[in-house]
Amino acid sequence: MSKGMPLPVLYADDLLAVICKPAGLMAHASPMARGEDDFLVDRLREQFHREVMLVHRLDRATSGCVLVAFDREIAAALGAQFMQHEVEKTYLAVCRGWPQEQGVIDHPLDGGPGKPLKKPAVTAYRRLAIGELDEPSAGFPTSRYALLACTPQTGRWRQIRRHLKHVFHHLIGDTSHGDGHHNRIFRARGVSRMLLHAQSLAFTHPRSGERIEITAPLDAQFMQALVWFDWRQAAIACGSAD
Repeated sequence: MSKGMPLPVLYADDLLAVICKPAGLMAHASPMARGEDDFLVDRLREQFHREVMLVHRLDRATSGCVLVAFDREIAAALGAQFMQHEVEKTYLAVCRGWPQEQGVIDHPLDGGPGKPLKKPAVTAYRRLAIGELDEPSAGFPTSRYALLACTPQTGRWRQIRRHLKHVFHHLIGDTSHGDGHHNRIFRARGVSRMLLHAQSLAFTHPRSGERIEITAPLDAQFMQALVWFDWRQAAIACGSAD
């Protein structure tokens, strides 16, 4: 999506909104920005013509639901829901190999560069579908892949990406924690993005008390990967692909 183009609004009222962030857009300026001048928060301030506060963040390479507030009191209330684990988040991910049908990855993680202290980190997952490509890998004639629904129970830096690496089911397209061989297989077929999507978000509206449940659509490249494996129906059943 080009700089300056409006971002898809999945839900909005006078106090808050849920946006579908495209893959490749940084949330805000940081030491990791390296000369970037296009940020989610700046686009949203221009788009809504008001102050915008990010309640949580997604990695640059991750697409999907982002919750923002237009009021500091609302931002604090929503932030408290995240801290108390009252916000439900589900991510779609494509990984190498065939994990068990369901599982929990319980592995402490540090906070990223300059933050060496490890804290508890837990990610639950469900395997939605499996498939193969006619590409040799590790001495086998084909390469195996799986579509997962991941539900992080904590919010550590790059948690899903690092947890999948820890269990040797690397996230496809992840150039920092993934597997270069499998990333190249997907790039050669036209899918260059990291295949992690913040599919759904559920939270309680701080003012009305209503439970809000939002689902973000997939972009063309993620959908292309689903089509290769005939996984579109599995994603629809999980509530994402339209």
